[in-house]
Amino acid sequence: MAHRAHIIACAERIFAEHGFAGATMSRIAEAAALPKANLHYYFGTKVLLYRAVLENILTLWLDDMDPITPEADPAAALAAYIAAKMAHSRNRPHASKVFAAELLHGAPELGTYLRLDLRRKVAEKSAVIEGWIARRLIAPVEPRHLFFTIWAMTQTYADFDTQMAAVLGIDKLDAGDYATGTETVIRLVLRGLGIAPAGETEVSDIMTQQRRTA
Repeated sequence: MAHRAHIIACAERIFAEHGFAGATMSRIAEAAALPKANLHYYFGTKVLLYRAVLENILTLWLDDMDPITPEADPAAALAAYIAAKMAHSRNRPHASKVFAAELLHGAPELGTYLRLDLRRKVAEKSAVIEGWIARRLIAPVEPRHLFFTIWAMTQTYADFDTQMAAVLGIDKLDAGDYATGTETVIRLVLRGLGIAPAGETEVSDIMTQQRRTA
């Protein structure tokens, strides 16, 4: 498992930097400091390794939605979800960029996964949000579009970090920038849903934890 995880991590960077066509198995093997035969042993072909990279980050993103349950406090659950998504943008930016490139090319390798696994998970969590709305715990919102908005706001910190750094006048985003971004996104979402006052404590607690692990 350690070898697989290491290869996937190296492949993420190579696919992000060189695209699918330019990311040869030789180049990935060199980045991983492993014989090319090891890559073929664990993944078979470049296409299968590419799919593994994509499915790995998608699985993590889907798992991040687990706190969104009917019995959860909406402010705490959504804040935790946003913080987790932002943590991936900080710690796994290459994976997000590979995913974005796949979508820009029409998702040829990931289309079925999106239409089945992702759609199923979003439908499940959208039902939870509709339940919160019915109980008047949050303001009315179209749940799927709420998720689209959260994805756009959090993944941009991975996909367009170069643009952000340029605007901020720095070479690279640091832990403080990601913490500020996380807090900003959380507050925007909670206030938009009319639950910011009840969620202020949760936001502060989550941001404190984020800074401790930065």
